[in-house]
Amino acid sequence: MNADTTDAADATAVPDGEPVAGTSAAVCGAPCWVSLMARDLDAALDFYGAVMGWTFRSGSLGEEFRVALADGVPVAGIGALAPSLQVAVAWTPYFAVEDADATTARIRERGATVAVGPVALHTGRGALAADRDGAVFGIWQGPLVSNWEAWRDCTPAWTRLQTRDAFDAAIFYGEVLEWASRRPGCCEVRYENDEVLLSHRGHVLARLTSGAVEAAPDPSLRPHWHTHFSVDDPRGHAEKARDRGATVLAAGTAATGPWVRLSDPDGATFTLSSRG
Repeated sequence: MNADTTDAADATAVPDGEPVAGTSAAVCGAPCWVSLMARDLDAALDFYGAVMGWTFRSGSLGEEFRVALADGVPVAGIGALAPSLQVAVAWTPYFAVEDADATTARIRERGATVAVGPVALHTGRGALAADRDGAVFGIWQGPLVSNWEAWRDCTPAWTRLQTRDAFDAAIFYGEVLEWASRRPGCCEVRYENDEVLLSHRGHVLARLTSGAVEAAPDPSLRPHWHTHFSVDDPRGHAEKARDRGATVLAAGTAATGPWVRLSDPDGATFTLSSRG
């Protein structure tokens, strides 16, 4: 979940209707964090520290969680996966919500699944869910990273939904997460170049792309949220990753430069993209 929260913020709205700055209500529906639950925490920290150049510090969720920092800015959370949980190791995006209970109710009402929660976690509440096509995502109600705007603008992490039908998915997430609702702080949605783009005050935060196949034997072709990390030299970073046990799944060149899709030694997939 959000492993780097402030301690004093309140996730509710103030009496005049304006959301409290620094909380999930202020940026309702926006991606606010990305987290990896690893089978071996120390091994994951060693891998991502060497490949990405991240440093780590303890977060607010205890010794089994770490906050990854890039040039001092929080990038992501990495935690230890409980042995009793039989789930795939994966990078998971979390979306800011004003009310976790109301959001999980909307998820269920629209035929999707809530797998975990909402549960109380230190300063806030979170839940894990899967949309109607099986893509896993999280929600978070409570304080955000200590400077969410810096995380939005400077962090090298962004997320893409590879789904069956991007337009249909945008309707689902729009209803669940209150995108384009005209409420203060909500995200905007637009359709561009066969993608649905989610933005917040002009900053693109996520992309939704069609073409995934629900029953594909290759998990990378099924609907899922996929994390991208922007770096100066994707191929150079990919070589470091391969030297440390990662598998190169695909590579290519986009308008912004080369990209490489990888599976880390624990099986979590991610893409290294050129800084755009």
